[in-house]
Amino acid sequence: MKRKTPIDAPHLWLVLVRCHHALSHIAGSSIKDTGLGLTDFVALEALLHKGPLTITEIQSKVPLALGSMTAAVDRLEKKGLILRTPSPEDRRAKVLKLSPKGRATVKAAFARHAADLETAMAVLDQREKRQLHDLLKRVGLFAAAARAAPAAPERT
Repeated sequence: MKRKTPIDAPHLWLVLVRCHHALSHIAGSSIKDTGLGLTDFVALEALLHKGPLTITEIQSKVPLALGSMTAAVDRLEKKGLILRTPSPEDRRAKVLKLSPKGRATVKAAFARHAADLETAMAVLDQREKRQLHDLLKRVGLFAAAARAAPAAPERT
């Protein structure tokens, strides 16, 4: 279905918002169905894919408030899903790593989550997924740079 009329930025933004809303609902339900809360899932997923990290390092990868992340780490440690070990570089910091139970839990949870998202995006083939990824990343980086750029002085 090819359209000849140009698509303006406000319309494209609306399509992105609606798509984000629909996929967020699927992702949220998928995570909820694992029995983990969003913050717990995100922390465990970061440790699964990035290896041992400090709370600060997890936060640099995941946009969550420090208080939320600290509470999640406390919960996960209490459940026996993560271990806190002293940091070799900084005596004040603790390095978090998955326990064997935590690794098994997050691997199963992530596999289900990934399968749910794959199902939601089955309308796209691999080439289209790559193209969408590249375009969204390009727009996101451009928008972030534009937001970070100083505003032009007003003319009077």
